[in-house]
Amino acid sequence: MYGATLQQAEPWIASFRSRLDEMLDKIESCFPGGCEIYLGDIYDPTDGVGDAPSVYLPHWPDGLAIHARYNAAIADSASSRPHVHVVPLHRTFLGHGSHCRQFWRATYVRDDPTYWYYANIEDPNDRGYDAIRRVFLNSIVEHSALAH
Repeated sequence: MYGATLQQAEPWIASFRSRLDEMLDKIESCFPGGCEIYLGDIYDPTDGVGDAPSVYLPHWPDGLAIHARYNAAIADSASSRPHVHVVPLHRTFLGHGSHCRQFWRATYVRDDPTYWYYANIEDPNDRGYDAIRRVFLNSIVEHSALAH
């Protein structure tokens, strides 16, 4: 999909949403007594700038728009199911990508201006995986019926 326009990506996004809904429905059907599902949204290694060259890839004009549509599909699917909670990986990772040291950006994190991605750019490094663990655990504590 890399390099696709938003128009070209629309069928893929719709298919993703359909498959996500089907998956959540199937999981829910396996637990007639109820369940809680924690679903992470998608982080952005460009810190919301969308400049793919900063992560050593060719320019992708519609990259951020496509990314936003995938995250919207996740949020929309979860919003129709009270037992599904979106874990904010996108928000958590902002300021820890390719522009993490640029203090003038709105995403700059003064207390921790560190890079959370592995050398391949798409996977987290140890610090990023720690952040994923933390934000999932915090979401579980915040939303779990067992915690309240």
